[in-house]
Amino acid sequence: MASLSNVQKKENPLTRVLNINTSGEKGGRRLSLGKQLVLQLICLAIAASVLFPIMYIVTLAFSSVPDRPSALELFPKEISFVAFQQVLDKPTANPVTFLELLRNSLALSLGVATFAVGVAVTAAYAFARFKFRGRAFLMVAVLFVILMPGVGLSTPLYLLMNGIRGTDETGKVIFNLRDSLLGVGIAMSAGALPFAIWNLKGYLDTIPRELEEAARIDGASFNQTFVLIMLPLAAPALAVTFFLSFMGNWQEFALSWLFLTKPQDYTLAMTLYNMTGQYASQVPWNRFSAMVIIIALPVAVVYMLLQKQIVGGLTLGGVKG
Repeated sequence: MASLSNVQKKENPLTRVLNINTSGEKGGRRLSLGKQLVLQLICLAIAASVLFPIMYIVTLAFSSVPDRPSALELFPKEISFVAFQQVLDKPTANPVTFLELLRNSLALSLGVATFAVGVAVTAAYAFARFKFRGRAFLMVAVLFVILMPGVGLSTPLYLLMNGIRGTDETGKVIFNLRDSLLGVGIAMSAGALPFAIWNLKGYLDTIPRELEEAARIDGASFNQTFVLIMLPLAAPALAVTFFLSFMGNWQEFALSWLFLTKPQDYTLAMTLYNMTGQYASQVPWNRFSAMVIIIALPVAVVYMLLQKQIVGGLTLGGVKG
């Protein structure tokens, strides 16, 4: 005990600060002062590169001046909510309110994420537990769709959706699946489903089959086993897949911009693009930055609501013995 206390006393104070244990881990080795300084500098450089655009956006959002500052400012000189109020009152020159834009974005993101996870978990369960003719081919086909660039699929999806339309007695088009939120949702689901299937299948493969066999011995049917055994155990993976799908669809722009033409169907991402002009001097930077922060908030809220399940789903695969 005396020798250990002497070693601690002889340590450089800076080394003791850098080696402070904040995680509660008992194991591991202590790094030298030089390695500690190098690692700390690398971490600070990474943090600075990540926080720089965020701080710049926050500074612009809380400014009452729409022009971009001539000098680099990372901390707000004033706290003004004028830009947020302008965005909420009249987000665009089109006759559409912020609540309508929010409703469209939420409908697409939540609808596509819920549909993708609901269908994908059944398909993933079939791939993970059943052997049927064409199983290997279908799995490769799903993987091939994941590897395809989303923009490359936009043209065939556009032609397919544009061919589904309804006309009145005079021949006037009264419904076009392509120019509707439903059509965009179907197109977005086509891209969300393959990833969700593969992500969930990899997790379902790690669940022991003995649990299902024990349930079937007790008289449970396949449907009861799936609902009462597999779904509760797969909750972390479902949360991760839902969050990733929601986040990707919330920020999706290309399909919405290509398909939709009516302002009442626009999303928040499309409105953000509408704020940009031909030149940088034409952009109302404070309102643009305020809209960026508003668009980012729902993703943060969904993450906080599903944080426990998301963290559990991301870490369970790493500790699987």
